[in-house]
Amino acid sequence: MKNKKPRPVKRKLLNSYFVSTLSITLLLFLVGLLSFMVFNAKFINDYIRENIGFTIVLDEEVREVDLLRLQKLLAIQPEVKSAEYVDAVTAAQDLEKELGEDFVGFLGYNPLHASIDVKLYAAYTNNDSLAVLEQKFMDFSNVQEVYYQRNLVNLINENTQKIGLVLVMLGGVMLLIFIALMNNTIRLSIYSKRFIINTMQLVGATRSFIRKPFVGKSVMQGVLGALVANGLLMALIYSFSQNFSEVYTVSLVRVIAPVMGVVFVVGMLISWLSTRFAVNKFLRLRYDELFN
Repeated sequence: MKNKKPRPVKRKLLNSYFVSTLSITLLLFLVGLLSFMVFNAKFINDYIRENIGFTIVLDEEVREVDLLRLQKLLAIQPEVKSAEYVDAVTAAQDLEKELGEDFVGFLGYNPLHASIDVKLYAAYTNNDSLAVLEQKFMDFSNVQEVYYQRNLVNLINENTQKIGLVLVMLGGVMLLIFIALMNNTIRLSIYSKRFIINTMQLVGATRSFIRKPFVGKSVMQGVLGALVANGLLMALIYSFSQNFSEVYTVSLVRVIAPVMGVVFVVGMLISWLSTRFAVNKFLRLRYDELFN
């Protein structure tokens, strides 16, 4: 008959493996969540910027043919993401909804003119580019006025760099903390097997032979933890996309692959390095030093 491990020993080993894998999974989930926030910050910033654009007010007597030509001319500009025509009646209705009052009925006429709402690509929403584009659009025929929210643009431009710097610094610190916690979790797992390592040395096993099963098992834990963590992240991203569909764009979809890649790389690399260093440490210790 083959020698079988007692059930209590098996249960302890399974519990130890489960707890270690669960700890790695939770830490990798936090790594993935942090990576998602850092990668997605740019797209959220672009989304906000690209919803700030120009309102080009047209001359009152502009002809339809001139209007269509101007709209097409604006749409083909390299800085312009979209150009949408808004007639005077629609503009009055929109403003009435914002104010909550029938100002057209009060005044007896509609003071608003037809306009074209221009949305720009994020790269062209800084103060210098906006000033150049404002003058450029003013030079077009049948344009009476070019308007954009200067105060809001200034506020966004002032805070974007500050928020980005803080986010990168915070992300770096948190990533180091997560890696340190993963490293400690793996080292504790190896620490519990230090006497097994010493026994293998005593019977003549080489260092590479001793390291191999520990490293292989630890890397598999990292892969398993990464798979579960990525599954949780995908569920979270799906929930995010359902609740914030207006922000969930094709650009955001492109963030998923890098985030999953970061989780896998961190999981496998830290598992491999931490296990290798931990095993090497106990390989260098004498038997009496294992009790310290």
